[in-house]
Amino acid sequence: MYSSFFGLNEKPFSITPDPRYLFMSARHGEALAHLVYGVTESGGFIQLTGEVGTGKTTLCRTLLLNRMPSNADVAVVLNPQLSAHEFLESICEELGITPPQPRGSIKALIDALNHHLLAAHAEGRRTILVVDEAQNLAPDVLEEVRLLTNLETSKQKLLQIILIGQPELRELLARTDLRQLAQRITGRYHLEPLSREETAQYIEHRLQVAGALGEVFDAGAKRTVYRLSQGIPRLINVICDRALLGAYSQGRRVVNARLVRRAAREISGEPDLKMRRRWLVPAISAGVLLLLGSGFWSLYDRLPPQKEEQALQPAVAAEPVATATPETAQPVVESHVSLSEQLAIAEQLTTEETALAELFVLWGLDPASTIPSCEYAATLGYSCLRNRSSWRGLQQLDHPAILELVDSSGHPHHVVLRSIDAGQAHLSIGGVAVSHDAAAVAEIWYGNYLLLWRPPNGRAISLAPGMRNSNVVWLRTSLAAIDPRYRAEPLSSDVYDQELEQRVRLFQREQRLEVDGLAGQQTQIIINTLLAADNTPRLSTPQFAQE
Repeated sequence: MYSSFFGLNEKPFSITPDPRYLFMSARHGEALAHLVYGVTESGGFIQLTGEVGTGKTTLCRTLLLNRMPSNADVAVVLNPQLSAHEFLESICEELGITPPQPRGSIKALIDALNHHLLAAHAEGRRTILVVDEAQNLAPDVLEEVRLLTNLETSKQKLLQIILIGQPELRELLARTDLRQLAQRITGRYHLEPLSREETAQYIEHRLQVAGALGEVFDAGAKRTVYRLSQGIPRLINVICDRALLGAYSQGRRVVNARLVRRAAREISGEPDLKMRRRWLVPAISAGVLLLLGSGFWSLYDRLPPQKEEQALQPAVAAEPVATATPETAQPVVESHVSLSEQLAIAEQLTTEETALAELFVLWGLDPASTIPSCEYAATLGYSCLRNRSSWRGLQQLDHPAILELVDSSGHPHHVVLRSIDAGQAHLSIGGVAVSHDAAAVAEIWYGNYLLLWRPPNGRAISLAPGMRNSNVVWLRTSLAAIDPRYRAEPLSSDVYDQELEQRVRLFQREQRLEVDGLAGQQTQIIINTLLAADNTPRLSTPQFAQE
């Protein structure tokens, strides 16, 4: 959801143990060295323990994928909550040993395993058993594990065993009845959580692997992550993932300590007592009701007949307060009521159809001859983009948009975001222009928007490698006009070739878009925005001013 917003190729804080994301701290480096020793030297046990989420399984995956000798046969048991017979059967299945007959005999399983180990040894191959979550092994299974180390030649053990588990494994092996097994462990390592400095490095490492080019978590956020996670990588991942989602929902490019604390509260289920309604309460009296009705009158002639009755409904009024506006602007109203209350007042005037008519006017289109629709826009060479985004994402597109806001009663309203200026969102609610703090608008907007844009040659199509049409020529010339680094020769070619794909990827990466080499509608809209056509309405250019 948030990956393209932050310019990432994928989610960086997945809790799936992906070896690509292994952060080799000093502790993890030592732990991996112990594991490598266990698979390259003959005989005995290697024991790796650590708290839940410290990265044991990720180390194990790294060992299996990247550090195993080429002559090694590996059996991995991930679910050790088995009986002794099931445990031995699992090892045989992992090594491709045909189950012996009769079934159910532990002796037959051990004999078959011994025969396989001797044959592998004769061929110069090593056999390694890796048991994850080994703290769950039953005592009788651990005894079978010990007996497996008796499978040996006169010079070396035939089976090397690595036990990976939580701290309880150390307590389990310290039992008196398991002392024979404990004495055969030739290497032990306990994986500690990360330090504060390592936590910050860990966060940056995962972000860089995912494709981040700039700062995503500030220094305060990283310190807060460490304090809340105590350096345990899995908790770091969960907190950072939720913090990125929270930043995305608020349109923030950089995560701060407040977002981290909020993410941690959400994860733990603790209620956020600090969350308060942050409505901006600009000035208005009850007379705004009249203005909402009269402001909408300018759109009356453009509405379909069934909407006329709604537009003509009288509104209660008393002492209206409105500021002066430019000649072409709508009346700008200040209010003493919240944005949610304003939406409730204009409930009959905040349909998508009404908002689309206003959007047409901003683009200089006349909707009077027909019911405003995206189909009609297409006949005029325009296209609708209906999508979800963040506040910052909208600012990046830099086009007026219809936002779906939800009032305090849960009712949806369609309003036009005309422009954004100095943290103020200038809206049109049912034909009346109002201004509110952008944060107040973001509080009741859940990402749904619709905007108009002018596609090249009037054709709103996504451009992909291998395609050939006139829009590809537009893509080449437009990218070259924005920055010479995006230039792909020849400019007159209508073929989407590999060189053009690389330029598109560079553009997407630097614009914090999803880097897929596909010039979709959002990529094309941002290209249009950067080319800055004079007749294009923009969020960054105020459509009206207040005095």
